[in-house]
Amino acid sequence: MALSTLLGFTPIRLLPIALLPLVALALPAPAKAAANCAQGTEARIWTAPLEPQPGDPLEVFAIATDSGLDEVRVTAPSGEPSRLRSLSSDGPPWSNYGTVFRPTAGTYRIEAMRGGRVAACTEVRVGGGSSDRGTGEWDLATEALYAAWIEHLFNAPPEQSLSFKSLGPVLRDPAQNFLYNYLGAGEDSRLPAEPDCADLPYFLRAYFAWKLGLPVAYRSCDRGSRSRPPNCQSPIIETRFVGNKASLSSFRSVTQAIINTVHSGSGRTGLRDEQTDFYPVPLDRSSLWPGTLYADPYGHTMIIVKWIPQSGRHSGLLLAVDAQPDNSVTRKRYWEGNFLFAQTPSAGPGFKTFRPLARSGGSGWRLLSNAELDGRAGLPRFSAEQGNLDADDFYARMERLINPYGLDPTAAYDATLDALMEQLETRVTSVDNGETYMRAHPGTVVSMPSGPAIFETTGPWEDYATPSRDMRLLIAMKVLKSLPERIMRFPQLYVLSGESAASAASRIERLHAQRLNERSISYRRSDGSPWRLTLGDIYDRQQALEVAYNPNDCVETRWGATAGSPDASTCRRQAPREQLSRMEQYRSWFRETTRPPR
Repeated sequence: MALSTLLGFTPIRLLPIALLPLVALALPAPAKAAANCAQGTEARIWTAPLEPQPGDPLEVFAIATDSGLDEVRVTAPSGEPSRLRSLSSDGPPWSNYGTVFRPTAGTYRIEAMRGGRVAACTEVRVGGGSSDRGTGEWDLATEALYAAWIEHLFNAPPEQSLSFKSLGPVLRDPAQNFLYNYLGAGEDSRLPAEPDCADLPYFLRAYFAWKLGLPVAYRSCDRGSRSRPPNCQSPIIETRFVGNKASLSSFRSVTQAIINTVHSGSGRTGLRDEQTDFYPVPLDRSSLWPGTLYADPYGHTMIIVKWIPQSGRHSGLLLAVDAQPDNSVTRKRYWEGNFLFAQTPSAGPGFKTFRPLARSGGSGWRLLSNAELDGRAGLPRFSAEQGNLDADDFYARMERLINPYGLDPTAAYDATLDALMEQLETRVTSVDNGETYMRAHPGTVVSMPSGPAIFETTGPWEDYATPSRDMRLLIAMKVLKSLPERIMRFPQLYVLSGESAASAASRIERLHAQRLNERSISYRRSDGSPWRLTLGDIYDRQQALEVAYNPNDCVETRWGATAGSPDASTCRRQAPREQLSRMEQYRSWFRETTRPPR
């Protein structure tokens, strides 16, 4: 099913520029076409599929790492010049994406323009030709395409909810996936794509490498301990994709090996560690490209997919996607309730990106060292600065990046409220997935791990229990409620326009009291009937939500209903007494919103 169908919108209405056909816009024909057609140093044009055919869409991605491009020009085999209607994206990297919908046989000349000059040029022969697949290395141009591909893959209006049961529907949507059927073998129609949280960045990286003929690397790591981050072994460098059109079975084999090896500890390695799959980058816009990983100290990972700049009174946004143990994939906005940060000896948390591979003589490959990354031109450099920040400083730095001009306190509250409601809607789906499983397996009792293992395990508990998600929800509720205190502590982050921080904080407290009754969610009770909870109801049930993560409990209990309450009347299931007793023992973790050490 297409992404547009899942989201309930028509791509032509929401993404009109990218999906309109190539049209001639009265460009003057050049007196004589320039003989030289070459890719630029900081700009490059990529086309798909690998072997373009007459009548089949020819996708075009013009990408730059130094500044934006003005337009993309296409000269057809007939010599007729035209501008490509394209969807542009701010950077870095900057990109222009468009489609030649009905190309004819022959050679197309494609030029990316900036300031009236050609920044990059390529020629593509449709019918009997092949697209430029790049150098076959993870160089700057390839990394830039990877970032732009990730951004376009999850592109939709920021106000649009973006959630899928798995990664599969995203990759199978040709309107979103520039590399859909890139190899021309119908490979995406039979593609298995159900990575979970830790697997998602590796799966996307391997998919991209498969299509572009690149190597990928991964490592076996332990999970660390209370006193140290995870340690990893030597890299496994997979070269089956390099320089050829690898089969779907090869991709399946590679990704299965990766999924069987990596886990939540893979991203939590120490910031200065060299033996890692990822390296930390500076906290600046030029370094946090789409595709950058965020590894929180407790094992959850997210992937940056888009920056939306601050505009007037509207908050800027940093959007990311994550996968859950049930394989669902959701786009979320950056905020404290989603991006947990803490300094702990058991993890190296923060923003990181894949450590690139480079050729090592002959046909060998090696991963770049921290020193090489610190000085490599164009790519985000190595930086361990996040290790020197406490949580308050980290969040203040990120707030300044997302809203460099400061934010009106009301706008800040509304943005935080929207993020909390987004998180609650995601929990509705997660809990309902658990209910679906329990209804399909009547009489089943899901085994509950002991101690800190409730946050990290495998099987049905990992898939349908929600301890990590519920702790994030409880943190998110605290963040929204404590915004007045934040205004008092960091007034420099807000546009107060002469108003005192104390007055602004008091105003936001009154606004919060009003919004508690205006915003709500609904869930399906055990008998299938809908039940509405206002945000105020959810805050009133905060204590009950500290022990609401067990899928053996009925859905009403998982939404904080207490015995004798109206919405609890349809409850027909309760977790075993022994599990309830242990949940009471663990309640303090959720009340204090602090994950226990391993």
